[in-house]
Amino acid sequence: MDSTPYLDRYHQIGAVDQQKNQLIEDLLQRVTDLENSFQREKLDHERETRFNRDIQLHEMELMQQISQIKTIMDREPFVVVLLDGEGIIFKDEFLQLGEEGGRSAAKHFCTGMHTYLVNNLSSITTPKIIVKLYLNVKGFVETCVRSGTISDPATVHDFIRGFNETMSYSEIVDIGSVKNKANEKIQETFQVFLYNCHCHQVFVGCASNPEYATFLQDTLSDGDLTGRVSLVEGITFDKELDAVKGSYRIAKFPEIFRSSKIAPIYVAPWKNSLPSRSLLTPSPSQQLSNPPPLSRTSTNTSASGLGAPLSVSTPPVVKSNESPDFQVVRSKTSGSTPVRSVERNKYGQRVDRLDFKSIPRDDLNRLKKLKLCNYYFLLGECPNEENCYHDHDRKLTKQELHILSAIARMTPCRFGLECDDPECIYGHRCPQSEPGKKTCFRGDTCRFEPVAHGIDTNIVKVTKI
Repeated sequence: MDSTPYLDRYHQIGAVDQQKNQLIEDLLQRVTDLENSFQREKLDHERETRFNRDIQLHEMELMQQISQIKTIMDREPFVVVLLDGEGIIFKDEFLQLGEEGGRSAAKHFCTGMHTYLVNNLSSITTPKIIVKLYLNVKGFVETCVRSGTISDPATVHDFIRGFNETMSYSEIVDIGSVKNKANEKIQETFQVFLYNCHCHQVFVGCASNPEYATFLQDTLSDGDLTGRVSLVEGITFDKELDAVKGSYRIAKFPEIFRSSKIAPIYVAPWKNSLPSRSLLTPSPSQQLSNPPPLSRTSTNTSASGLGAPLSVSTPPVVKSNESPDFQVVRSKTSGSTPVRSVERNKYGQRVDRLDFKSIPRDDLNRLKKLKLCNYYFLLGECPNEENCYHDHDRKLTKQELHILSAIARMTPCRFGLECDDPECIYGHRCPQSEPGKKTCFRGDTCRFEPVAHGIDTNIVKVTKI
């Protein structure tokens, strides 16, 4: 019997077994690969789970930090108001009231600004209002006096003091007489506050000039910032700002600020020629004929807002024989008018006979605080006695009258050294300067002109009036 068929069958069965074994091996390898993949996926999943958990915890921490930062940013919100005194001028009725007018102006402006914020920027809740008005005080005083807005330069200084004392965050800053200094200060301060997270709005009260137009145009280049900036219009904006003013909110306070500049009546009264003495001189020796109601100032009354000269008559002078150093008009007298004179040095400059160093500082300060009427006590009659805010009832001693005369001399007379009014109670030379010295300890801040320093006090001639 041939074994070949059996051998073939054996080989066939062996081949099948071999295929079966190979299939088993392949299946086992596949299971191993799947198990390895599963383990990797499991590890990845576990890592992702831990990562997500960490991310969630970190996100919660970040949200807490953001909430804390937001709380800090919302704390003590404020708006800042930067005003150029050339374009923002308080109305005459505030200026003429001196210190009381300053307080009233500060309160009215604060109230008006709060109302504006409620109506236009309601998202800003209970902000503090920081006000900085940059002003050339000396130049402004001269403008007010020359225009007849006030008659006593001290009124403006009293107004500024009252304004600065009233609101904790409001102040008028004297920038001196450097041209465009207010513009420079406003631009620099503007940059400081613009990016302050606590500052929710910057108000700019500018004058109509090319420098502000360029500055505001540059600000428009950053669209995200323009919503943080508003303009304050006092004196009506001119054509210089036409191109940019439409891009900003504009706040107006017509009941507080003037819409037009103060127009001087005359220029340089003590230089080449003197104007009529009827144009509201600061030497209030003249008695008003049918005087209109006068406004109140810190040292005496002020005729303000008058564009025409006043009819005046000069009362007779009664010299006090109680002191050789000063002259006081105590009351009007009948009879002939005595000869009046002005004492001058060899240069023809007026000399006030008053030794300020001999006056006790404490007595000087005490009398200042009494708010006495200079007109009444030194000239014998107040032109607005019924409406005057100052004291007329106090009884003064000879020494107190002497000191009051010195206090009046601390306010510069606008006619300076050329003043020829023998009854003038104002100062014609700086009381702090010494002969030969062209300055005093106040330096550039002195209210007296440079020519009023170092005056020769030796009297060589008398000009009879």
